[in-house]
Amino acid sequence: MRMQRRDFLAGLLGLICALPSIAHAQSADALRASGQAGERFDGYMEARDGSVSGAVNQINAQRRKVYEKRAQQEGVPVEQVGRVFAQEIYRKAAPGTYFRGESGSWTQK
Repeated sequence: MRMQRRDFLAGLLGLICALPSIAHAQSADALRASGQAGERFDGYMEARDGSVSGAVNQINAQRRKVYEKRAQQEGVPVEQVGRVFAQEIYRKAAPGTYFRGESGSWTQK
């Protein structure tokens, strides 16, 4: 039996609490704080400076595993899970963090 949307979102928010350890939050925090990387609307990080692409790829690989696991548990597309996480990442991000919207434009929180 599939969970109701409210239960699904509540479960994701609980999992987000574990996301920092899963997604190397200290590295992600440092990359965001420096402006070398930003967050995207789909729950993944993007390098704004090519020198950090390797670190960003590692962070995104860990996030993808989390998203895939949750999507499988809930019977929803991985993309939907990523978008829910993106909202929480935005909510918790420090002022000045770069975000890339669906239009492709970067903005700062």
